[in-house]
Amino acid sequence: MGETLPLFGPQFNRSVRVECRPEHLTAESGALIQRELMERSGIIDWLVERLHDPRRPELITYPLAELLRTHLLLLGQGWRDQDDADRLRQDPGLRVSSSGRRGAVPLDEDHVLASQPTLSRLVRVLSTDDNRSVLRRAVAELAGRRLRLANGGRCLRMLTIDVDSLPVEVHGHQLGSEWNGHYRRRMYHPLVASCAETGDLLDGVLRAGNVHTAEGALDFILEVVDRCKATLCRSVIVRMDAGFPDGDTLRGLESRGVPYVARIRNNAVLDRLAAPYLERPVGRPPHEPRAWCHELRYQAGGWEKPRRVVLVVVERPGELFLDHFWLITSLDEGRWPADRLLALYRKRGKAEAHMGELMDVLAPALSSTCRPRDGRAAGEAATEMGVRAHNETLFLLNLLAYEILHMGRTLMEQATGEGWSLRRFRERLLRVASRVIRHGRRLTFVIAQSAAEDWQRLWRKLNRLRWVPG
Repeated sequence: MGETLPLFGPQFNRSVRVECRPEHLTAESGALIQRELMERSGIIDWLVERLHDPRRPELITYPLAELLRTHLLLLGQGWRDQDDADRLRQDPGLRVSSSGRRGAVPLDEDHVLASQPTLSRLVRVLSTDDNRSVLRRAVAELAGRRLRLANGGRCLRMLTIDVDSLPVEVHGHQLGSEWNGHYRRRMYHPLVASCAETGDLLDGVLRAGNVHTAEGALDFILEVVDRCKATLCRSVIVRMDAGFPDGDTLRGLESRGVPYVARIRNNAVLDRLAAPYLERPVGRPPHEPRAWCHELRYQAGGWEKPRRVVLVVVERPGELFLDHFWLITSLDEGRWPADRLLALYRKRGKAEAHMGELMDVLAPALSSTCRPRDGRAAGEAATEMGVRAHNETLFLLNLLAYEILHMGRTLMEQATGEGWSLRRFRERLLRVASRVIRHGRRLTFVIAQSAAEDWQRLWRKLNRLRWVPG
């Protein structure tokens, strides 16, 4: 097992010594929580049944399920670089949590964590068109299983789908990434579908960094809508930012009967239309800023018909003049009057906060280097497609890792009755150190007393839930 190695003694206290001993110690005890969430939801089994693994079974050391668990565990624990896998190969918490073997077998000397090259080959396997399609469906599937769990096994009556784009910065000149003048960085510009009210991410697709916000949005939205209606809910409403509602997108949604609400950018015509409503009321304004909604009809130059728009006039603290913005919608005015429509749209801010958590806590690292299998004769077009497919796979794995953390975070919110950020959940429950004691086939993880109460709350909530994965 090794020997005790003295490392150093700090100068500030001569009684302190730092040593390395051949004991089972881990700083990744929270991997046990992640594995339990994966196991209860059944998402790994769902993936293995649908993903194509071209490897020869007699030559496999790590089954596909184990590799998937390892990759998602590393992302959830905060190890975003695949090179970190080599340093963590001996970590007992990750070895036990990723393995499909029972008892104390995962801690045997020949059962170590998959290496960085092995995980890189996994991403390459998952980067085929068919496997990426399975990963995209898996994000919505995991969200659906969590939502059905929270809803007593039933689908939701209605779900609001938020569609937005994200700037994912890359380092170096990755093929498919481009300089974006708006964000002033070299990046990819993926589309992401989420639900602000539940905090779930539903789908994502990678795009070049310099594409317009609405490019490919219609096909993406319709695919997400069909998937959500099949697994999550009975009806949907699509909510979008000002970059999406062009004529083709609105016409496509209306032809499929998909209701929507979106913000539209101000222009000279809309400014003239709003002018009569921008006079401040007589009298001293109240302490709380006010808002007024006005129902109007508007037809842009590229539209085939006028559509319902809502002018929202708002007071800004300390501002002399009133501000305003426009909403466009296909929702019926009778069921969705202007005030209720505005309240619905304003919930979109939560979606931006959840996507901000994805970028802040998981921080997807999309910097794949192209290694064409067929040598330099593969051609630049095929090479760029391969790099983008590889990076999209990494992005989708990050979305799955987010959903696993979000599942644990929501359980802690229910158990404690208070809000939990994704970062707080990771730091307080996942990044917990422990000593692993082995007695025969039994393994005991001894965690600090400061973390025990949070773990007990989470486990009590887990054990009370009736999991309905199908």
